[in-house]
Parts: sequence; structure tokens; C-alpha cells
Amino acid sequence: MTGPGRYSYGPYHDGPDPLAPPLDLREALDQIGREVMEGSSPRTALQELLRRGTRNMSGLEELTRRLWQRRAEITRRNRLDGTLQEVRRLLDEAVEAERGALFPDPSDDARFAEAQLDALPSSTAAAVNELAEYQWKSETGRENYRKIRDLLGQELMESRFQGMKQALQGTTPEDVERIQQMLSDLNDLLAAHARGEDTERQFGEFMTKHGEFFPENPRNTDELIDALAARSAAAQRMLNSMSEEQRAELSELIGQAFGDPRIAGQVAALDANLRALRPGEDWESSQRFRGQDPLGLGEGAQALQDLAELDALAEQLAQSYPGARLEDIDLDALERQLGQDASVDARRLAELERELRRQGLFERTADGSLRLTPKALRRLGEVALRDIVGRLRSRRGQRDTARAGAAGEPTGGSRQWQFGDTEPWDVSRTVRNAVLRSASAGRREVRMDVSDVEIMETEQRSRAAVALCVDTSWSMVQDGRWLPMKRTSLALHQLISTRFRSDALELITFGRHAGTVDIGELTALEAVWEQGTNLHHALLLAARHLRRHPDAVPVVLVVTDGEPTAHLEPNGDTWFNWPPDQRTLAVTMAQVDALAKLGASVTVFMLGEDPRLKSFVDLVARRSGGRVVAPDLDGLGAAVVSDYLRGRRR
Repeated sequence: MTGPGRYSYGPYHDGPDPLAPPLDLREALDQIGREVMEGSSPRTALQELLRRGTRNMSGLEELTRRLWQRRAEITRRNRLDGTLQEVRRLLDEAVEAERGALFPDPSDDARFAEAQLDALPSSTAAAVNELAEYQWKSETGRENYRKIRDLLGQELMESRFQGMKQALQGTTPEDVERIQQMLSDLNDLLAAHARGEDTERQFGEFMTKHGEFFPENPRNTDELIDALAARSAAAQRMLNSMSEEQRAELSELIGQAFGDPRIAGQVAALDANLRALRPGEDWESSQRFRGQDPLGLGEGAQALQDLAELDALAEQLAQSYPGARLEDIDLDALERQLGQDASVDARRLAELERELRRQGLFERTADGSLRLTPKALRRLGEVALRDIVGRLRSRRGQRDTARAGAAGEPTGGSRQWQFGDTEPWDVSRTVRNAVLRSASAGRREVRMDVSDVEIMETEQRSRAAVALCVDTSWSMVQDGRWLPMKRTSLALHQLISTRFRSDALELITFGRHAGTVDIGELTALEAVWEQGTNLHHALLLAARHLRRHPDAVPVVLVVTDGEPTAHLEPNGDTWFNWPPDQRTLAVTMAQVDALAKLGASVTVFMLGEDPRLKSFVDLVARRSGGRVVAPDLDGLGAAVVSDYLRGRRR
């Protein structure tokens, strides 16, 4: 606010943008959950999310692509001989103007001057040095030669001190003297620091006297050295990137900077001091430039400094070094190179990672690895169940499971009656609706209408013991059935844990062996190359679960894509054979009969079209009084959930 009733608006700089859209943790968790269920570890899944990003923010991969694109633009567009070209142009103009001024002069001095011009060497640097004491007759020649010296001085200073070129436009002898004094004092400061002396007071005096040359405003000698060494190393890399002839030309020209050879000497001493103080800087590498736009010394040093900054950012974005964190990314450098949008995306990626951890969606195990928390698993289950319920409702003739007949118990909710409903009326709500409708129409008497009728929502409250046996053999992974199997298990677990909490669910996996797992273990289960489909062992564990709950409706669901090829021997060993051994089929069918005696029918969800598998599952269905369902992969979850609801209503 600038005054009473007047306001000023501008960019927000004090922390995160308060108007930025909130982080979409749901989308992030869905992506992570999918990766985990496909076999990635939670840590790997999180890294993959950060690499790819989300719909609303670029990931590290996209930011890295833009970095390399920016890097390629610098090297493909530019060349490093801009200063040499500009000096050559100014020199040629000066010589041509001087010849024009000498031509009408009949004196011997004019002929001698022409001879001097004719004898100038072809080398630009040698010609400039040769003309150092030449007495110019033309104003253009004199002015151009002065421009050459000023240009060399400005470019030399710009290559070591960013932003100096603009500050030195129209340099006077007094300015040159101030630069000479600054360089001398700076070299004294660096030499004292190299000797290990306490330079705090000397640094303060130096900045008081010469602070105008350092807009970065360093706070101490080390920060000053860091800034200068990075720039000086970039200038050296630029020289390394030139041809040998170009380097020789520039080295010879630099002595003419501002027409004062002391400047070049001080800069050489500065480079030596910085190289000794910061040997870790990259002083030796070079870069190939293939473009057509000429860069001067200062612009070339900036280009090399930009390339180094881009390389450092690429390493930060790769997050491939030990202890890497998104907080390591230099957001200021990223904004300089790619713009504000890139900086915002990187900041939001770091916030997303912090928020996922803060919200308790990851927890660290005893061995230091990450795993999804129950909260995260519930979220994944909600998504899986919502998708499956949507598929159930889209089936023709399929009714909402919350309206599962009048024999159920009220849930406490009600809804408007629809044709075909058999639930009991909610009398009080129905009468209230009739009264309100009649009063709103201005009638004194109350008349009941079919639109007034509300019925009680009911649901079955009988208890079920559910054994979900899922095939985890390698063929499930190989044929793309791994993820649908996990999503189905998540959805069923979510349905039972939230809607039918009295039901007892046992998750059983079977490959060469069978075992019981919790939902977290199943979600994070990694695919393992393993031969064998030990349905016999899985049914043994299912029977044990049903016996623990004798008062519950038994429900056994089997998801598999192959006939049994393994069984459990009495001594606990596993017998495997392909093609299936008759003993394997016999003991498996015997376990199916044992389940039938417990009142459990076995529903088999057959994935695949193998004729032998079809014959086997048909036999299982006949022996147990169950059925066979052959869903496609997208319909697997809906088929399992539907059969579970059907089984618990028996």
C-alpha cells in the first residue's frame, strides 16, 4: 500500500506463492502405488514420480532435457572470436580512413606514413602493436584506434568481473587509474589470504574503497575468491576452446588494453592468485563451439560459465550421487538458465517429496528402506475399489451392493423409492415429505404421492471368512497379470475393512510355495523367477483359515493362470513337475473336497485360454459346487468383488 486508498501490486517474494494450486498428493500417490504394485520399491517409485513429474508440474527428466537443449543452443549458435573480429573491423576502418587522409598530402611525411601502413603485418595483434606509436592524421583512424584499446580493456575486465563492460563505457584516464589501483589492491588482498593472514580488516577496507566493482556484495574474502575464481576459470576455459592461433592473437592484443600494459599484468597476476587459491576449479577443459554468432571475451567467459552452471544443474537434477536431495538444486541458477517456471517446478517437486513424507505416506523400516504406510495403502485401496464399483454399476442388471435385499439390516440412511426396490419404507421421512409437498402447494389436506416414499437402505450383516488365493508364479508377471491381481486384492481388502469389518480376510499367495501375507506385503511384492503353481498348499492354508472361523460363511476365491504343477509333500517339501504330475492333481482335488466338507465352494477366476487349465478348473467347480469365471484383465477386480458379495449372501 503506497498511501491512503492506494495500492501497489507486484511479484510475491516472501516465501512460497500463496496463490499457487495445492499439491495433488492423490495423483502422486496413485502413481507411486502403481509403480510399487508393478514391483518397484517405494523409494524407487518415489524417485520415478519425481523423475516424470505430474500433470501439473514438470519432472526432473523434463527439466534435464531443457538444460541439455539450452546447452546445445549455446554451443551450436556461437563462436568465440568476436573480440578478434571487432578489432579487425575497427583496424581496417582506421587504416582505410588514414590512407584517405594521406593521399592528397604531397609531403614526404605522408609517403613515409603510407609506407608504414603498407608494411603492417597481416596479424591483427601485430598490426595493432605496430601502430601503438603511430601519429594518426585522420580523426576516424585516431578514434578507431582508441576504440580498439578501450574495447580490449572492457572485454578483458568483463571476462574477469561480470557486468564491468557496461560500467566502463566512455573510459577516462582517471577510470583506468582506478581500475589499476583496484587490481593492485585485490592482488595484495589475495596474496595476504594465501599466506594465511587474517584478512577481515583488509577485506573491509578493500570493499569500502572498491565495492562499486563487485555488485555481488561478497561478505568475506572467501566469498570474493569463490566468485572471482569461477569467472577466471571460465575465461581460461574459453581460451582453451580457441584455436592456437586465436589464443596467440588475443594474448598479444591484451597488452594494449586501455593503452596501459599494467592492466594486463595485474590481470595475469590475479589469474595466478586465483588458480593457486582454488585449484579445484576447472581450469583445463575446453568446449567446442560450432555456431556463427561471434562472442567477445566477456560474452565468451559468460557462455563458458553458463555451460559449467548447466552441467552442475544437470548433476543436481540427476540425483545420482550419495545423499542427493531435491533441496540441493540451485533454484537461482535454474531460474537464470531456464526461467522462473523451471524454478517453480523444481521447488514444487521438493515440496511434494517433503509433503508425502510429512503426511505419513511413507515409513522407514528397521533396515532403513521405505515402505508404504497403512494410510497410503488405504488410499490405494479406495482408488482400486472405486474403479471396480464403477465397473460393477456399469454392468447391465447389476444392482448397487448397498441395496442387497430387504433381509439386511438398516444402515441408518434412506433414499427415494425406485421401481423394483424391496427394502422397507422409512415411514417418518415418507410422511414428512408428503406434508412438506402438500404445504408448499397450498393444500390443507395431506395426500401421499409415490414421489414422497423413502426406503431404508439395508445391507447384509452376516459374517464371512474369505480366503483370496492369488497366483504369483512368473507367468502372471510375464503375461501382464501382476498389476491387475494386486489391484484386485487391494480393492477386496478395502471393501472388507471398511464395509464388512466383521468379515475375516486372508490373503494367500502361491507360486512354488504358498504363504499368507498382509496387504502391505502383497502390494510391495516383487516378481521373482519361480516355476511352480502350488494350489494345493494355498488351499491347505485357506482351509486352516476357515476352520478358525466356524461361525462365518466360507468364501474361497482363487485367481490363477495355470493348472497345478506343484504340491506339498507330508514332510513339508515341495514336489514340482511339468507337465503336471497325477499326484499333484490328486492331492489338489482332495483339498478341494476337504473345503467342500467345510461348506466352502471354490470360485476360480481363470486367466488365459489354456485348454488343460479350463478342464482342471471345470473339475474344481463341479467337485466343490463352485463356479468358473473367465474375466478379462480389466474386469478381474469387478468379478472377484462381485463373487465375494454373492458368496457372503448365500
